[in-house]
Amino acid sequence: MHPRLFEIPIIHWPVGAYGPMLVLGFLAAITLIRYLNKDIGKDPQHIINVALYSLIGGVIGARVFYVIHYFDKFKNNLPGIFQTWNGGLELLGGVIAAIVIILVYLKYYKLPILNYIDVLAIGLMLGIGFGRVGCFLNGCCYGKPADVPWAVRFPSYVNNFNEKSKIPSFVFDSQVHPCYYRDRIEPHLKLPRDYFYAFDEDGYGYLKPFDELSEQQRFEVTKGQYRCLPVHPTQLYTSLGAAFSTLLLFLFWRRSRKSKSKFLTGPGCTFSLMFVLYGTMRFIIEMLRDDNPFEYGWWAIYKGGTVSQNISIYMIIIGVAFLITFQVINSKKARNTK
Repeated sequence: MHPRLFEIPIIHWPVGAYGPMLVLGFLAAITLIRYLNKDIGKDPQHIINVALYSLIGGVIGARVFYVIHYFDKFKNNLPGIFQTWNGGLELLGGVIAAIVIILVYLKYYKLPILNYIDVLAIGLMLGIGFGRVGCFLNGCCYGKPADVPWAVRFPSYVNNFNEKSKIPSFVFDSQVHPCYYRDRIEPHLKLPRDYFYAFDEDGYGYLKPFDELSEQQRFEVTKGQYRCLPVHPTQLYTSLGAAFSTLLLFLFWRRSRKSKSKFLTGPGCTFSLMFVLYGTMRFIIEMLRDDNPFEYGWWAIYKGGTVSQNISIYMIIIGVAFLITFQVINSKKARNTK
């Protein structure tokens, strides 16, 4: 776990792990998209432009959504709106902004939208794979405690992103507290009261910074009985799933270009399949995650899943609907050209 990779000298600007992995994922996606774009005989510069604009717009959109959602944090600290190194991006805002920018760009230059989004879909899945490695290094998006051989144990305390003091990691802080939003009445890891410096009226305990723990307490949370429990590496599950989905989408896309079959081979089908693959993968992995709260949705009789699980269901439905729609459209075009 390395949430803070290094600090830029002189200006003392901290560089976290998540950002560089996003950039690496973007470069990998661009390289793949550029290669595939040559195969369809289109100007590769357009695909690079739209990817770059969507990346910039996506980051801005993700930050704007976060600020709107948690504006109370910024009312008395307006400069904090621009301090993205302190965290605070919402995926939904980034996705919406990126999609709008892509559609506007393709429409403005009168480019074949379906052909382009098919190639973009393959690159997007590759980028997600790199992005989730950033989540693993950052320690967020963590899984449930597990005893499988590949379970990972995150540190209980990590260096504060902006300071050199150690603070509880995301996983450890979650494990030592109950989580009523996930129907967890008791914490996974029960700490004695003297590990907390204060409790609120609801009994929620605030963990002491590492420097304020006794020598024995430091040993217990790092090597002893109170160290962080091993968990499912759900970030890496998603990364591997995204890599596998990238391969499937590429093979599907290549088949659609070389196969003489008219079934699910037209423009837009690869993009539609991405919705189905990612929605299915995310729904399953959410079962192993331990961070997102449960919501109530129509897919379960007495209890819904997380927000992401409910969105995943909609993604699968949309993907299937797109597949059917594009199949009908492409079939009509094929008949009209005869």
